[in-house]
Amino acid sequence: MIKTEILVEKLKHEMPNPKLMEPTAEIRRLLDIMPASGRMRTKIISKPEQPKVIDSSFPLPWNQERLIVINFDLWRRLSKPQRDLLLLRNVTWLVGVKWFKPDIYQGVVVAGLLGAVVELVQADAVGVLVAGGLTAIATTQIWRSSRSSQLELNADEAAIKVAQRRGYNETEAAQYLLSAIEAVAEIEGRSGMNFTELVRYQNLRAIAGLSPVGVPETFRHTRS
Repeated sequence: MIKTEILVEKLKHEMPNPKLMEPTAEIRRLLDIMPASGRMRTKIISKPEQPKVIDSSFPLPWNQERLIVINFDLWRRLSKPQRDLLLLRNVTWLVGVKWFKPDIYQGVVVAGLLGAVVELVQADAVGVLVAGGLTAIATTQIWRSSRSSQLELNADEAAIKVAQRRGYNETEAAQYLLSAIEAVAEIEGRSGMNFTELVRYQNLRAIAGLSPVGVPETFRHTRS
């Protein structure tokens, strides 16, 4: 309870500016706090008509640029530390999705595609179907693993590590991200947090020292 009260007091002194936010200046500031990998692979754009405070679409393998879309009219209602942690969290999530990395499923995808090409050249319809089926199964597995709760938790923890290089300590970074999750749900007019947010919330509470209970292993691999 004491730690929660300390965080509340901090937030009182870091309340958002009620004036309209200038997107260009804020984007420049956010780019400055990003890790180098984020600056190279992501782009921030303003979208005042979107109902979400901040949004990032799941990155597909053919998308070279990974977008972070922000409604700055809503964004300004968050404190600066909350904005920092939310931005870092979106960046680490986007960068954390890797379609092409050396593991068994990526190997099956490549082998399946090559096999399909060979069978197509040889005009073997059955071979094409088998190779195509293997490719589809492996691709589905990659998709599912990339959308697991574990990836979401990894993104939170990676964001906290980046925040520590930006002057935050681990406990307060986790607390700010916790409060940001709650604030975003309220700003967006949602009745509560969804399942993935609840899993993240419990994990962050454990990191922040607000709960002795972390996230059970069974929840970490649940599809989001």
